[in-house]
Amino acid sequence: MSAAPQHSVFSLRRVSALAHNTLLELVRLKVFYFLLLFALLVIGCSIFTVKFSFQNPLQVLKDVGLGSMSIFSWLLGLLCTANLLPKDQEDRTLYTILAKPVSRFEYLLGKLSGVFLLLTLSTLMMSAVFAGVLGLREQQEIAEITQTTAPEQLPKALEAVRAAAFQLNLIPGILLILLKALLCSTLTLLLSTVATSSVFTILTSVVIYLIGHVQSIAREAWLSGTGQISAVTKVLSAAVALVFPDLQLFNVVDEIAVGTALPLPLFLQIAGFGAFYILVYFLLAQVFFSSREL
Repeated sequence: MSAAPQHSVFSLRRVSALAHNTLLELVRLKVFYFLLLFALLVIGCSIFTVKFSFQNPLQVLKDVGLGSMSIFSWLLGLLCTANLLPKDQEDRTLYTILAKPVSRFEYLLGKLSGVFLLLTLSTLMMSAVFAGVLGLREQQEIAEITQTTAPEQLPKALEAVRAAAFQLNLIPGILLILLKALLCSTLTLLLSTVATSSVFTILTSVVIYLIGHVQSIAREAWLSGTGQISAVTKVLSAAVALVFPDLQLFNVVDEIAVGTALPLPLFLQIAGFGAFYILVYFLLAQVFFSSREL
């Protein structure tokens, strides 16, 4: 099929309609319910795992909850985004949409916006369950401390428990978890515009996800400039450091779980980094998709 004509007038209404339809389609997918239910179960059951740890129960609970949210939001975005284009091509929905006054840019933006809405909603749901479980555990800790702590030490002990519970410093961490999932979803969309199958897209995205968590090591090797590193190694390290995002920047779970507040400048820096890569990956996806024969 020949490429659909590009329209000069951008329509936010068409993008919104595509995003809404994409969200409804993704919600109907069984994988969405499976991953979301599994994430909620992990967060809910984590309240029992703290009993088998010698660490602060609330700290362990926050580690498990935030870690679960990070993994399953990424998996949800990966599996949903990887199937967007192949499914629309297989159902011939893609050709029907592009035959209408809808540009390829609007199509991609609408589809990606639908995924973003899905990830935002699922993150909000997991956050609500996480806050509820953490609050329940906080009340259990308070009840135990009230019964076992001397009256003169009780105010200090209660203050320590409340400080370790759900606090506002968790919100930046949750936002970065969501931003990381959005970034990985945009990267998956980019891969799907050049891949021939959803399986290849998923596998490649997983590999890049793993590379992104060791990207900082490659960057340090590139910037060190020591004589022990060969020229080939420096070139490869530079390529990895420039092409792949440093996903390790988003891993602030450990610091936040122990009560360390994320400084606002650092949060804005990481958020700006993520937004920059989302924009770059989406524009590249648009370039490849515009030149793709359908």
